[in-house]
Amino acid sequence: MTSLQIIALIVSGVFVGFINTLAGGGTIISLSLFMFMGLPADVANGTNRIAVILQNLTSVTTFRQQKLLDTRKAWWLAIPTTIGSIVGAQLSVEIDEATFRKAIGLVMIMMVFFILTKPNKWLKGQEHLQLKKISWVQILIFFGIGVYGGFVQVGVGYFLLAAIVLGAGYDLVKANAIKVFIVLIYTIFALGVFILNDKVNWQFGLIHAIGNIIGAFVASRYANAWGANFIRWFIIVIIIISSADLFGIIDIRGMFS
Repeated sequence: MTSLQIIALIVSGVFVGFINTLAGGGTIISLSLFMFMGLPADVANGTNRIAVILQNLTSVTTFRQQKLLDTRKAWWLAIPTTIGSIVGAQLSVEIDEATFRKAIGLVMIMMVFFILTKPNKWLKGQEHLQLKKISWVQILIFFGIGVYGGFVQVGVGYFLLAAIVLGAGYDLVKANAIKVFIVLIYTIFALGVFILNDKVNWQFGLIHAIGNIIGAFVASRYANAWGANFIRWFIIVIIIISSADLFGIIDIRGMFS
């Protein structure tokens, strides 16, 4: 591996860690870079999980120090998501990724609509929902999100944020804390599936993770100070960019080739 490749992996990791902690969608940068540097798509998909685990471990630690993480609720939501992620990882080589890319693009656009039309639900949260027990509907929703996250990871943060904010009643700052906890837990198991199937390049993954950790620390450290309104608009911008790529309007992967 050349020094230029190492720099590219670390620098891109900073941006990915920052984007994934505050919103989601940064994984498309990781996958694009890995494939451009010669990794097969399935190996790139598995290798990316190393950085995801370490960036979210960093974020969870920081959010807990700031007392922004509802650990009890996070664990209950993480369980069905983790089960789903194992299923998704197993299916990752069988599902048509092109169809999934268009589907997630459509859902992202719908999320922009909800963020813009119902800002109070995203900014202030709804305490009465936070006090409710996890319902079977939520279990099924988080299981489905886990299946998708185990399969490809790209944009899973958007689904989790929507489910946590609109379904569990948390504002965006606290929802981000729960989101990164859930992603940390389920990705550990998903990575195990990829390791068992020899779909991980440890050298690429660990070097990329250095940057991810830095980006995740900065985002989680200052998320509370920036406030939910900043995160709201940050998410909108990232969703629009990611959706444009998923529908072929722009080519993010082509920027790395």
